[in-house]
Amino acid sequence: MAKGSSVLLGIAGGTGSGKTTVSDEIARSFGAHQAVIVQQDSYYLDLGSLPTAERGRLNFDHPDAFDWKLLREHVALLRSGLPIEKPLYDFRTHSRLRETTRVDPRPLLILEGILIFHDRELREVMDIKVFVDTDADVRILRRLDRDIRERGRSLDSVVRQYLSTVRPMHLAFVEPSKYFADIIIPEGGHNRVALDMIMARLRAMLAHQL
Repeated sequence: MAKGSSVLLGIAGGTGSGKTTVSDEIARSFGAHQAVIVQQDSYYLDLGSLPTAERGRLNFDHPDAFDWKLLREHVALLRSGLPIEKPLYDFRTHSRLRETTRVDPRPLLILEGILIFHDRELREVMDIKVFVDTDADVRILRRLDRDIRERGRSLDSVVRQYLSTVRPMHLAFVEPSKYFADIIIPEGGHNRVALDMIMARLRAMLAHQL
């Protein structure tokens, strides 16, 4: 961690593991003036040029589904104190919107996503790597609720996707990546002891950056 650059906290884990809960809790504790979250989900490759029927058949849980180059560039810009224009991804159409969201740098940058530990270049610049570990039955129930309620999916389509790609990709890529983690949190945002320990460490690191 270079003096004066943002502290980079990576939070990974399987779909529905509670990564967002952990990220939000840490960001809330530090406040918007100190912390900002960037979600890997914003960096899916734009499939707008493909026929609509073909887009939904692709594997969105494989590392190749993400725009790693842009994600690395944006992380580097934020850490160096420069703002970014973060993509907006439409999960109903599997394409990027023309609009973007400006994200301003903050002392604490939280990068959250299922596969962020897969990329070696990103891992090497993370100051703390956290893996949120939650039982598979809890994760699939949370995914069902999110995809149906927030992404306009049907029950059948979510189950088919889980069995055909989500579970196999979790076993192949996500689960092995937890061995890159500095800290593994069982039960996600409900593990108050782990959260308090992580935030204490982050406060010490931020104080050192001043």
